[in-house]
Amino acid sequence: MIHNKKILALIPARGGSKGIPRKNIRVVQDKPLIAWTIDEARKSKYIDRVVLSSEDEEIIKVAAEWGCDIPFVRPLHLAEDDTPGIDPVLHAMDQLPEYDFVVLLQPTSPLRSVEDIDGAIEYCFSKKALCCVSVCESSETPYWMYKVIDGNLQPLISNNEIKYVRRQDLPPIYILNGAIYIADCNWLKESKSFLADESIAYVMDSTRSLDIDNEIDFVLLEHYLSLRS
Repeated sequence: MIHNKKILALIPARGGSKGIPRKNIRVVQDKPLIAWTIDEARKSKYIDRVVLSSEDEEIIKVAAEWGCDIPFVRPLHLAEDDTPGIDPVLHAMDQLPEYDFVVLLQPTSPLRSVEDIDGAIEYCFSKKALCCVSVCESSETPYWMYKVIDGNLQPLISNNEIKYVRRQDLPPIYILNGAIYIADCNWLKESKSFLADESIAYVMDSTRSLDIDNEIDFVLLEHYLSLRS
C-alpha cells in the first residue's frame, strides 16, 4: 500500500507462446523464467498482493510453487494468440475489485528489479499520475532511419535544417521496455490502455530492460545473470 491505496501486481502468463514454446516456465539458472518476476514483485514494500493470470495448468502450478497467488483461472477466450493484452488485465480487475492501482509485470522482463518496481510506483505517486509505464533509452534512433521507396532512401524523419552527423549530438530517444505498467484501476477500465495522454514515463536502465522474445534473448539473459553472480 502507498498513500492509502491498495496495489495489485498482476503477472500475465498464457501457455500458448508461439515464438518460444513454454517460455514462461523455461528454466534459467535453476529458476523458471516467471519466477524471476515473482521473486522481485514479492519483495516490494508497496504491492499488497501478487497474482497470476493464466489458463495453463503447468504455469499455474509453477507460479504457486514460487509463492504467487492464483485466485482465478484465466478464461480460454482471453488466452488466444489475438487476444488484446489489456483484456486479461481488465478481467483480473473485475475478479479483484478491491484494489486501487494495478501493476502489470510481464514475466518476459526477468532483469527488472524490486528497486525498479518500487521506484516506478513512487514516481507515479509523486507525480500524482493516473498511469506510468517504464521505458529505456534506445540504442537506435529514428533520426538515422530511412524508408525504402522504389529502391530510393527517404528519411523517416524529415528535417531540412538540422543534420545529425555525430551520435553524441543526437537527442535521446526512449522506447517502451515492457517491464512495468502502472495504472489507477478506475482510469484503466475507462481508457482500456496503459498508453494515453495521461501516461508518464519511468526511465529504467537499459541493462535491466531485456525483453525475452527469441532464443538469442535467452542467451543474453544467461550472460547477464552470469555477470551478476
